[in-house]
Amino acid sequence: MNKNPSSPTFLEIRALDHIQGEIRLPGSKSITNRALLLASLAQGETRLHHLLWSDDTRYMAESLEKLGVQGMHFSADYSEAVIPGQNGRFSVKNAELFVGNSGTSIRFLTAAVALGQGDFTLTGIERMKERPIRDLVDALVQVGAKIDYTENAGYPPIVLHANGLQGEILHIKGNISSQYLTAILLSAPCMQKPLKIVVDGELISKPYVTMTLRMMQQFGVEVKNLDFKEFHVPNTGYISPGDYDVEGDASSASYALAAAAIADGPVRLLGLDEKSMQGDIHFADVLAEMGAKISYGKGFVESRRGEFPLKAINKDLSSIPDAAMTVAALCLFANGTSTIRGIHSWKVKETDRIQAMANELRKAGAEVSTTDESITITPPKVFKTADFETYNDHRMAMCMSLAAFGLEKGKSIRILDPLCVNKTYPGYWKDLKTLTGANFEIPSAK
Repeated sequence: MNKNPSSPTFLEIRALDHIQGEIRLPGSKSITNRALLLASLAQGETRLHHLLWSDDTRYMAESLEKLGVQGMHFSADYSEAVIPGQNGRFSVKNAELFVGNSGTSIRFLTAAVALGQGDFTLTGIERMKERPIRDLVDALVQVGAKIDYTENAGYPPIVLHANGLQGEILHIKGNISSQYLTAILLSAPCMQKPLKIVVDGELISKPYVTMTLRMMQQFGVEVKNLDFKEFHVPNTGYISPGDYDVEGDASSASYALAAAAIADGPVRLLGLDEKSMQGDIHFADVLAEMGAKISYGKGFVESRRGEFPLKAINKDLSSIPDAAMTVAALCLFANGTSTIRGIHSWKVKETDRIQAMANELRKAGAEVSTTDESITITPPKVFKTADFETYNDHRMAMCMSLAAFGLEKGKSIRILDPLCVNKTYPGYWKDLKTLTGANFEIPSAK
């Protein structure tokens, strides 16, 4: 499980005007990281199928191994795994966990590590040290956690002096990141007493919490959800379901679905359908609202161009914040000015995504204005060639690749630091090349 080397400088993509075909989606990052943790906390052995293997999921697996989950076995391509459950507690009493820039890993592990005994350091790359964690820490302190900041108060790195979590009751803010609430929910069944969670304010990204609750149920825990304002979690622990299948990644699906709405398609994506537990499946609904033709079958979703240029939108997308970035890129191809609202969580992601997206959409020729929770985009009259910065943010790279579909023949764009896609979708450039027939050179790590 060695860390990836740094990536090449850029990838050049010439104008694209065609996309068609069928691919199997990589496994969902959100489900993979939840499943790895749940299987590790459960009683019994779990066999995980169709896992995503990416930077984020690798950091989670490496951390669990350091915590004492010995005997984890992965297939040669890391898509299958056998996880021996630890029955609610990790055996190691001292470890340093490096999680790169994986928000799910540091948040989920902070709560899970606090269940055990000993001293643990959690840290990551420099950007991770700028991503707030105070609201999660403050919530865990209410149930007995002892956590110190080693550099800047409110931000990683952190040191946990773990001595179990008592349960009973805690309050947590709902308006920053649903991952904080998910971290507590995932650990709650292994606390000393049942837990009542009170959400202060309106909870954002509810579909991600719904997914967490559904997965907890699949591992034997029923949570009482009172309209996303209170959650009552029994301290029954988890029981392995034996075999567990990971869905294709709905966030990763957004890029090919979007491209097919621009360049006619059809594109069929396997491993995902309308019964998905992932909130980002509703990106397809937004795409249809903008004019694309969307269809589903058992185990697949398909997209092709309908109305084009696409319809401009004015919409709150707080329920699908990751896929909302793909919508922002689609607004380059709309028939007027669009506004995407409810995206304040973008500011605490891999980068300040509101500012980053505004910068790069302007390079493509769009007029862009922003607030702390919205972005307004007027599409370009003529698409510009540009070198698109990616800010070490996988979604910036994949979103801005869509600009190649707006270029005049013979023109090109460059995506800087293209291997940042390894965070969640290592095969993205290969899949884009397969579907478009483009002849760009896929970079390899140095």
